[in-house]
Amino acid sequence: MEKNQIIYGLRPIMEAIKAGKTIDKVYFQSNLQGKLFSELKALIKQSGKQIQQQYVPLEKLDYLSRKQNHQGVVAQLSQIEYWELDDLLVYVEGKETKPFLVYLDNVTDVRNLGAIARSAECAGADALILPQQGSAPINQDAIKTSAGALLRLPVCKVNNPKTFINTIKAHDIKIYSASEKASTLYTQINADEALMLVMGNEEHGVSSTMLKMSDELIKIPMKGDIESLNVSAAASVLLFEVVRQRLKI
Repeated sequence: MEKNQIIYGLRPIMEAIKAGKTIDKVYFQSNLQGKLFSELKALIKQSGKQIQQQYVPLEKLDYLSRKQNHQGVVAQLSQIEYWELDDLLVYVEGKETKPFLVYLDNVTDVRNLGAIARSAECAGADALILPQQGSAPINQDAIKTSAGALLRLPVCKVNNPKTFINTIKAHDIKIYSASEKASTLYTQINADEALMLVMGNEEHGVSSTMLKMSDELIKIPMKGDIESLNVSAAASVLLFEVVRQRLKI
């Protein structure tokens, strides 16, 4: 983590939140207590922003802060400004084309995230959506791999996947999840309608919750001995199927 991406110390982090800085994650020393600690926790809650929080050993904080006087807390600044889901939906539904969203269900590798963002931007996707917990961070590596797409493509983080899915469905956006166990080929989707493509975790794929709540599961047929593509390669195939259909190629 680059030094200019972090803030350390209780009061500096509190002031950053008050100033409206976008913070991705706050690391707390395990068993940290005290008045200022309680005030910081309350401030995070009052901010209404979805800031990840994690308790870690002292050694982790020393590493992140390069052994500066961190007072038991280090915050990671966001490299981008995230959209609120409601604002994002108003934005995409106000466009001339049907909504075209991409949801990454716990993709944990920053280079995969960056590569998918690059393909999504090239394919004309409206936005990239990530879960608040369990997703790869949007850091310099992710931005570099995306060739800057993460600085152009609207990105939204959602806290409750079930609530998020229900919201998407309420807006008549069809959810297609990529799965090796699907019976429907990716070429059989109807890309002329409002849709969201869901790509899963590198090891476990799309979560069972998302699979159950999806409108349809789709797959890319495999001819070789290896059972699946890398998630970023698979995402590109699906993204440009949407492009192909919408351009009537």
